Order: sequence, then structure tokens, then C-alpha cells
Amino acid sequence: MSDRPEAQPDPSDPWVTPPEQGGAEASPAEAAATAEAPGLTHVRADGSAHMVDVSAKAVTAREASAAGRVLLSADAVAALRSGNVPKGDALAVARIAGIQAVKRTPELIPLAHPIAVHGVEVDVTVADDGADITATVRTADRTGIEMEALTAVSVAALALIDMVKAVDKHGRITDVRVTAKSGGRSGDWHE
Repeated sequence: MSDRPEAQPDPSDPWVTPPEQGGAEASPAEAAATAEAPGLTHVRADGSAHMVDVSAKAVTAREASAAGRVLLSADAVAALRSGNVPKGDALAVARIAGIQAVKRTPELIPLAHPIAVHGVEVDVTVADDGADITATVRTADRTGIEMEALTAVSVAALALIDMVKAVDKHGRITDVRVTAKSGGRSGDWHE
């Protein structure tokens, strides 16, 4: 036994329902984890990862956007612009791959929640040094959709590299990031 007083759940934490309102008492391990690692919601007291329970959160409209780049050779860029990629319509394949990937995000990202996806836009634009990829994903659910937007961009980039590898074996994915989000408790932001 420790001489330290037992940590109590933070009543201002929206994830904690006080016992007097039907919530469970936090175990000493849960209380310690909250006290020692604020903000690390996916880590238990013993350091192991777990999926956060979002069932108490309100369903809200949410949107996230992400972007990334694929750096390519001048020959690959010329093939994309002229439509002469040996494997076919590389830009269309990349867009469809990004859309499909959104629906598979919880299978790829272990702690991502399966959520209803209500809309996906993926755009691939040829630039002088490669391609710019953007994705916007929408839902009305209990948790954010940033991982889905990042997955869309990442898989679209992978598909693009696969499509042009006969022309450029050195394509490079870079600058994948969330560029904007809206909805949810943390509010709206954009880069």
C-alpha cells in the first residue's frame, strides 16, 4: 500500500460519469493512468494500448481533410499528363484506391474505430515534380475521421506509384498530413 491518496477521476472530464450518476468508480490503475498520463487516452496504466470507448460521446457531423505528394521523374509526369502510363489511367486508379481505403481504415489502423463514412472526395493533380493528392472525408459519428482522410491520401499515393513504376521506379511519397478538421469536442482547425 502506498501512502499517497488514491487518485480520483476528474469530474470535468467528459469521458467520466460520476458514480452518483451511475458511472463506475475508476480503478486505482485507471485513476493512476489518468493522473500520470493526461491526454494519452489510448494507453492503459500498464502502458498497453487499448481502443477508447466512445459510446458516451454525442454523434456530431465531422469532416477531415488530408494532403500529400508523390514526387516523380519528369518522364513519369509527362506520361501522366499525356495519358500514356503503360498500366492505364493512373489518376483514376489512385482516386478509387483512396476512396476504397477510407472504408478499410479500421482494418489497417489498429485503434481506429469503425465509423460510418458519409462522403469521400479524393483528388489527384499532376504537378511539375509529381502529383498532389487531397482527400476530404465526412461522417456523422462519435469520433473523428482524420485517420480515414490520411489513409485515403496514403493509399492513393501508393496506387499512383504502382501505376507509374514502369516509368519511374523511384517515386517518393512525402508530406502526408491532416490539413483541416471540423466537428467534435476539439473544434475546427486548418493549416
